[in-house]
Amino acid sequence: MAISSIYHHERCILRIDGSLTIYEAGEAKRRLMEELNLAREVEVDLAGVAELDTAGIQLLLMLKREAARQEKPLFFHGHSKAVLAVVDLYNMAGVFGDPVVLAGGAGR
Repeated sequence: MAISSIYHHERCILRIDGSLTIYEAGEAKRRLMEELNLAREVEVDLAGVAELDTAGIQLLLMLKREAARQEKPLFFHGHSKAVLAVVDLYNMAGVFGDPVVLAGGAGR
């Protein structure tokens, strides 16, 4: 798992590449929270997520909840097939509140 960040003024664009599973959860949580605390607005690109499990989906939900608590806009986009599979499995598309779009722009 790799999480990269690009800043445009006070807006942070995070890209997650690789697995986001129980094995990466501790490091991913630390990094995601660090970036959320630094930015005024966060955009999370999920196109590079190759594997996602329950721990990974919990991290994304925790990030969304913490952003709301801090009154910071947070958006997910570029949902990979792995992300869509877990979101569909748990019927959570509405929970994220963002349009669920396949990476590469193909609509769902």
